[in-house]
Formats: sequence, structure tokens, C-alpha cells
Amino acid sequence: MSVTAAPASSVNGQVPQRPGGRFGTPQERVARGKAARATVPRSSHGEFEPAPKRPDPVDVVERQSSTRVPELVPIRYGRMIESPFRFYRGAAAIMAGDLATTPRTGITAQLCGDAHLLNFRLLASPERHLMFDINDFDETLPGPWEWDVKRLAASFVIAGRHNGFSGAERRTVVMAMVRFYREWMHRFADMGNLAVWYAQVNVEQLEAQYLDQMSKARRRRVTRTVSRARSRDSLRAFEKLTTFVDGERRIVADPPLLVPIRDLFTGVEGDALAERLAVIIEEYRESLSSERRVLLGQYRLVDVARKVVGVGSVGTRCWIVLMLGRDDHDPLLLQVKEADTSVLADHLPASEYANQGQRVVSGQRLMQAASDIFLGWHQGMGIDGRVRDFYVRQLYDWKGIIPVDEMAPQNMRSFAGLCGMTLARAHARSGDRIALASYLGRSDVFDRALTHFAEAYADQNERDHAALVAAVKSGRVIAESA
Repeated sequence: MSVTAAPASSVNGQVPQRPGGRFGTPQERVARGKAARATVPRSSHGEFEPAPKRPDPVDVVERQSSTRVPELVPIRYGRMIESPFRFYRGAAAIMAGDLATTPRTGITAQLCGDAHLLNFRLLASPERHLMFDINDFDETLPGPWEWDVKRLAASFVIAGRHNGFSGAERRTVVMAMVRFYREWMHRFADMGNLAVWYAQVNVEQLEAQYLDQMSKARRRRVTRTVSRARSRDSLRAFEKLTTFVDGERRIVADPPLLVPIRDLFTGVEGDALAERLAVIIEEYRESLSSERRVLLGQYRLVDVARKVVGVGSVGTRCWIVLMLGRDDHDPLLLQVKEADTSVLADHLPASEYANQGQRVVSGQRLMQAASDIFLGWHQGMGIDGRVRDFYVRQLYDWKGIIPVDEMAPQNMRSFAGLCGMTLARAHARSGDRIALASYLGRSDVFDRALTHFAEAYADQNERDHAALVAAVKSGRVIAESA
């Protein structure tokens, strides 16, 4: 039966949206998903062959490094050559180019852009609930939903190989992740818009649902991880990262990973950079809601240090800012991180945001169930006189990483399902969840296809890792451990 929209009437000069909002009616959305199968069969997602003129992976990594802090770039290479899994974490730009050559359904969503398994972790909501969600959005951009799913699937194969899993064990892990993504997308397709928006993965609910099904050893590991996450707050970081110097709280130096501004630059340069960072913090407040601007205004800036973070982000300009509130025991630690153009930008339409920090923050707010209350952005001038974009968030706020290198296949399978469910919720908030569920269907055709893709891409990742290792051995690039 065809669906015909009634003629629109004007209200106060505005033409109302057609029934079903910007995606159309549910029937049209189902038809759109099924039609995509005809042009891009679900089984086609299992294919991966490197493009004939695929760029040299070392060239891609070096091109990214060219805009970063030169003395920190060797640390990035040192971390990436440690293992294929560590390399993968820093190789989002390489995979973005590869994903651009794979089949596209034409159904889009807000992408994380770097959806590997370690970017799924425990986080705090503003209401002080511990939640499970996506953490890193440096590469976020609207694009083909399947790119996030494929990057996540490949990360589980690479991690499984690192842990010594058999091919059959890795397959069950990927199948679990994709199955949960597919089944939960169907659930979200049946929900109303507000129900999808309010959906979240609450740790208390997970513990109530799953702890009694676990072995005692697994239960202890989960409980320990949750406890650690709750203890990783600003107060603990404050005690670890600061000390008293001449009666004032100051950030402790741990070069080259953490260098206070007083040690990084001296004299006029140091004073100029300190002033610029103070301006960034003051002006970034405007990106916050009014009540949070009031809260931030009750803190004073005390000290700043440059911090090395992650694997892929090593070399970007990242600062931690120590602020104090009521007294010397009321800290707020903020991370001010440089935001560069997304690695997806060469392969997708340009972002609607000119400021890359705003792009990151807007994508995070769209994909996360609940975001950091101090999440914001700014544009400021560096000591080199170049204007740069930044985003700001709390440094520590109940964050916990699941130790995947200790996981047995059964544990990783459960974790993979949780990641698949979480990614489905994130995509369902912005994309056409009904068309997406219709495309995926009820069978495991797409699930099986992704197991083939993930293994093929893990092979490619190992070749790329070997190329970087060879570049270090030949002296083409310099690597340092830190």
C-alpha cells in the first residue's frame, strides 16, 4: 500500500514537517532499509581488499604527525610499534581511508569515528551514576553507520589475537558484538524518540542483571573494575598529581608525560602561554550552559601542565588545568585538548562546525547518554602564534577501563555484546534507526559478513604495523618509549 502525505498548510508562514519527521513515515523508513539491501547486499560487508593505489601507511601516520608537537612524536611511534593492537589505536586515519573504499548503504548516523573496544568504558553521569558508554570523540562526524561497526569488529579480532584466541573464539566474539548491535537496533526501532534519547546503560542495572550469572572469579573482577572507576575522581587525581610548592598547590612534573608550564617555558614565553591558557579557560565558559558557567566561575586557576595522552592523540597539544574552589582541598582538574580535523573528513562531507572543538563536543553530546557537565570548546592562540581549536572536559570523573588483555574468550564475548548494544544506542539517537533495523533484518547474514571483514582487516593491520616497525628500524622515523 502506498503512503501519500497530505497537503501541507502554512502556520505563521512556516510549512510544518511531513508526517514522521525528517526521516519520513515508519513505512517509508522500513522500505528504505530494505531497498538498500538490493544495492548493497548485507553479505558484501564481509569483503575487504586494499585499494590498488592505497597510500603507504607510514606516510599517513607521518602526515598526521607533521602538525603535532615535534618532541612528542617519537613517543607516539614508540607506543604504536609495541603491538598490532597498540598500532590499531593510533591508526584511525589509515582505516578511514580503507573504509571509504568499502560498500555504503546510504544510511547515515553520527559516528564516533574511532570505535575500537578501549573507547568503550565506565563513565560518570551528572547525576553521579556509573554508566557504560563511548568515551572518545576526537574523530566524530556524520557518516556511514557501518564504518563504526567495522572498526569495532576489527578491534575485537586484533585484541583476540593479542590474547591468543583461536579463530573460532574470535569469531564468536565478533558475532556477539554484531548480534547485539542488530538486535538492539530493532528494539530501538520499536521505541519512541524520547525513549531512545533517555536510554542508557547503567552499571547498577548491569550488575543486578548479570552478576548472579557469573562465576565468582568474574564477579570479583567486575566488582573490582567498578570500584576502581568510582575511586578515579578529581580528589584522587589531585592527590596524585599535585603537591605544595612555596605554600601553593602545584602540578608535579613527570617528564616527558607531564610537564608543568613553569618547566616547559621560562621568562616571557612562559608568562605569555600562561596568560593565553587563562583566557582560553575564561572564554570557554561561554560554551557552557548558564548554570555551569556560574559553577565554573567559583573556581580560580592555579597551575597548568602539558600532558601526553593515549596512543593516537600523542603529540596533540593537551593541557591539564588545576583549579581550586572553596579552599586548597576543593579541586577541579580540566583537560584542554587540541581538536584537529577528523580523520573522516577527507572521505565525507565537511562538518557543519568551523570550530573542531565544537564538532567534537556536539558529536559527543549527540552520541553519549549523558556527558560531562564541564564539556565545552574554545578557539585560542598558541605560543607559536597559530590559532587552534580546543575542547575541554574534566580530567578524571569516575572513569574505568575494562582490562581486555586479561580477558578469556567468554569474558570478551560478553564485553563485545555490551559494546554492540551501546553503539546501537548511540547510532539510534541520530540515524534512521528504523531503516537501519530494516536493512540489518532478523537473520545473522550481516553478523557473519563482519567476521570475515574483521579477520581480513586484522591481517591488513598487522602488515601496516610491520611497515611502521620497519620504518623505525631503518631510521625513517624515530621512536621512543615513555
